[in-house]
Amino acid sequence: MSYLVISFSHKNTDIQTREKLAFPDEENKDRFLRQILEEKVIREAILLSTCNRVEIIISTSSVAYATAFIIEKLSKYSGISYDDLYDRADIYDNEGAIHHLFSVASALDSLVIGETQIVGQLKDAFRFSLNKNYCQQNLPRALHYAFKCAAAVRTATSLGTGSVSVASTAVIKAKEVIGDTNEVKALVIGAGEMSELTVKHLISRGFKVTIISRDIKKATILAQSFEEHVEVEEYSKLTQLLNQIPVMITATSAPYPIITENMVYECDFNRYWFDIAVPRDIADNIKSPNLTIFSVDDLQYIVDSNMQLKAKQAKVAFSIVGKMSVEFFEWLKTLEVEPVIKHLYLRGDEIIEKKVKNAIKKGFISCEHEANIKKLCQTVLTEYLHHPSKKMKHISKNMECDIVLGAVQSMFDLKTDSNMLNKYKCEHALQINERG
Repeated sequence: MSYLVISFSHKNTDIQTREKLAFPDEENKDRFLRQILEEKVIREAILLSTCNRVEIIISTSSVAYATAFIIEKLSKYSGISYDDLYDRADIYDNEGAIHHLFSVASALDSLVIGETQIVGQLKDAFRFSLNKNYCQQNLPRALHYAFKCAAAVRTATSLGTGSVSVASTAVIKAKEVIGDTNEVKALVIGAGEMSELTVKHLISRGFKVTIISRDIKKATILAQSFEEHVEVEEYSKLTQLLNQIPVMITATSAPYPIITENMVYECDFNRYWFDIAVPRDIADNIKSPNLTIFSVDDLQYIVDSNMQLKAKQAKVAFSIVGKMSVEFFEWLKTLEVEPVIKHLYLRGDEIIEKKVKNAIKKGFISCEHEANIKKLCQTVLTEYLHHPSKKMKHISKNMECDIVLGAVQSMFDLKTDSNMLNKYKCEHALQINERG
């Protein structure tokens, strides 16, 4: 079994390409995952789709075949040619895949280094596949360690502090172009997590915020969650508000532009619109005097500044990712060793139980001594297996681990059952299975 990650992000694609690759809703995501899991060489799969990336994370018995198969499916989904996608894709397998996954979880591969949303988005993608039984063991183990790595990076560095999200970057730019934000209105379209972050940052920068959403109930709940007054307007007023308010930030999950050319009127004041959604919420053919439109990719210079400030911290973070990537594969080997050691002890206990019962039956020992004799036998067994157990744990870090474990299992006729393997599943998987 091998790990494989096929990655499309702001590093290798433009926003037009990411729009076509994006999976804006769970139905599309579910359909795509089911399609690729129909191929027998693909054992488990997770799909992460955000405004800045699409990541296909799988475990597979054939990296080359799975890569070609997935890119072919992505080509059909997006309408982008196979060759174009293959040339653009960053493809990682095994050690490279784990290092990349840990980097993504730790927000080191993000447009804004250290942004706080990506780990939550990755957890959501992971839980989605768990709930659908699209991943059972290999990927949960990798994701478990990825979240552990992300926590270690946050603890050891200050990358997660300050302005570290696409939403906050957009607000920084809005503040820069507006200058004095006192009594300046800002319109936020959408009532999801990204909109919540946007409202929070706009308030902190002094803007007066209005929320508009197709789901007015959800927008009202969001507005009431802030101490400061936040207005909520009916979605039917969208066109009117677009032509009255100087700052607008949109972050919906709509699969098509919600702001079109016919909705835009000429105004005698400057307007600044920020589209931080992928696919974009604002049609790309809109042009009007005194209107400036920024997309996610237009915020790159702020991101570059952020990188310079955080370069030293990022160096520390990448060293943690490298170290924990190595530790992960060492940990995987110990997972193979533990069930074997456990079964050696269980087999010994079975023999003790059988021999003591036979001895009592034949009159060699009396019933009242049964418990003490069992304890003595178990003490002997524990001492006898202590050194071999330590040796097996030690060789888990060496290349000959598989050979030695195979020999031990063969000699003692040990078979690892599914119940034993469940003990070593990721904690997220076990929690979801218990709730189910």
